[in-house]
Amino acid sequence: MATVDLVDKERRVKETVELPEAVFGVEVKNHLLHHAVVAQLAARRSGTASTKTRTFVSGGGKKPFKQKGTGRARMGSSRSPLLRGGGVVFGPHPRSFEMKVNRKAMKAALRSALSAKAKENKLILVDDLDLPAPRTREFLKVAAALGLSEALLVVDGSSENLTLGIRNLRSFKALPVAAINVYDILLYDQLVLTMPAFAKIAEVFGK
Repeated sequence: MATVDLVDKERRVKETVELPEAVFGVEVKNHLLHHAVVAQLAARRSGTASTKTRTFVSGGGKKPFKQKGTGRARMGSSRSPLLRGGGVVFGPHPRSFEMKVNRKAMKAALRSALSAKAKENKLILVDDLDLPAPRTREFLKVAAALGLSEALLVVDGSSENLTLGIRNLRSFKALPVAAINVYDILLYDQLVLTMPAFAKIAEVFGK
């Protein structure tokens, strides 16, 4: 069974923790990761793009020219899709882009993402990430000590000081453990878990 060192904010090793094989040691299934990421990004789309067909374009009630004798093709409305200012054919309409992902498939994708970070030695386990003040410089001290360059920080609950401390840093993101997702895990190079968050992940996904 794989292990990881539990460290404090100054990277002093406190103990060695075993990683549950069912969560951090499964086979990485790329097709599940792809499906989960595509579904998550699709759900973010607003789907509000809209165009008007010839039915909804104003005007066009009068026949633009007589039926015969002009040498032109017959036309009954100036709002035809063939003309400028006319309706749009097969244009976008408001819709939902959400894709269904089965619960078991999503859990399997999360296990694959967590296992990928563990196998790449990009998983860091910290006792806590509380900051003494909501300041960016306070977090940068912790990041320097832990050797973080681009990381997703997963904590149990919410930490206001941590959230405010990293809000100006594009290379870091803090998430409560309840909001952990495949896209963010894969987006950031390193994954940092606090011990309470690690315990909850092991409990939920280890079943």
